Amino acid sequence: MNVPLLDLNAQNFPLEAELTAAFTRVLHSGIFIMGPEVTALENEIAAMVGVPHAIGVSSGTDALLLALMALGIGPGDEVLVPTFTFFATAGCVSRTGATPVFVDACPVCFNIDTTDAARKVTARTRAIVPVHLFGQSADMDAVMALAAAHGLRVVEDAAQSIGARYKDRASGTIGDFGSYSFFPSKNLGGFGDGGLLVTRDDALADRARLLRTHGSRPKYFHSLIGGNFRLDPLQAALLRVKLPHYATYTRARQANAAAYTAALSALPGVVAADPAHCKCLAAHDRATAGASMILPVAYPHNEHIWNQYTVRLPRPGARDALQAHLKKEGIGCEIYYPRTMDRQVCFADTPESSRRGCEVAHRLAEESLSLPIYPELPAAHRDRVVEAIASFAF
Repeated sequence: MNVPLLDLNAQNFPLEAELTAAFTRVLHSGIFIMGPEVTALENEIAAMVGVPHAIGVSSGTDALLLALMALGIGPGDEVLVPTFTFFATAGCVSRTGATPVFVDACPVCFNIDTTDAARKVTARTRAIVPVHLFGQSADMDAVMALAAAHGLRVVEDAAQSIGARYKDRASGTIGDFGSYSFFPSKNLGGFGDGGLLVTRDDALADRARLLRTHGSRPKYFHSLIGGNFRLDPLQAALLRVKLPHYATYTRARQANAAAYTAALSALPGVVAADPAHCKCLAAHDRATAGASMILPVAYPHNEHIWNQYTVRLPRPGARDALQAHLKKEGIGCEIYYPRTMDRQVCFADTPESSRRGCEVAHRLAEESLSLPIYPELPAAHRDRVVEAIASFAF
């Protein structure tokens, strides 16, 4: 029995009639740039996450870039970013001309270590970009406290966590800006690239909307140098079909995560990470000493939406061996992310001080493996994943 890492058709095909109708609606409207479909999606997601402003954009990456541009981040500035994450976070900082300063990760939740971030603040630090990795919010109380202490702007990279919550606040709505992605593999996945930027600040929202369309208002009159960051109305219309089902998708992912944790915890040598050891590597290592596999955990104060179910295999070489074993068994799995940002060739010229002290992140890059957890994953497929892991010689 083959088990894919992700099956997009299992989610999209049941909506085929509604998706086709949405396509036909856009086709017949003749409006293919901006327009009512984009506005409607913006309003619906703004209501879902509880903000006054949502701005549809061309991708999650462009949402990040637009946020940094709207905040005036540029040459001479430093921006704190996690080193264990997808490239876009640090890449967008570099594209503004600013310098990304790479911050270590928490061994429990994989998110940014604010203690390490505080050590790396300098007189040039202008902003911090926490990433809510794998569907769980970072420690936003600590992030906002750090930002307040040093006068930093906060851009939440919530590409993997739309609908997740931190202490009853929606992921992406706590800082100055929050960015979402509609890449097809995301929990709210589109049919190509797409993204969204949210904010509570009226002035920032106005500036972002202006920059979204080349800084032009009215047409052909440019007060700022912006970009072409518009969300296609066809993508907006298709996403609007899926949005009413999003809570159901989330509950299914949460159920799959709970089932994995229950089944895998019964295997010898498998332990779950403990939220009590958040950001404390020594305590985490003592609690997991001798473990062959460490399971992810949802913090009690968070609503985790499980974009990924990511396990850790701390013994040298075990992660790569398990990946090879699962692939041989026909089971999809993926390494997110095999090389941290501070070790990427394109950032080799950043100051050494911007790259030091990321030991936990380096371990995560060597130990982490993500298992299938998409909402439509059949229970039999999930059981097959557990069976294959149980047959692996740790």
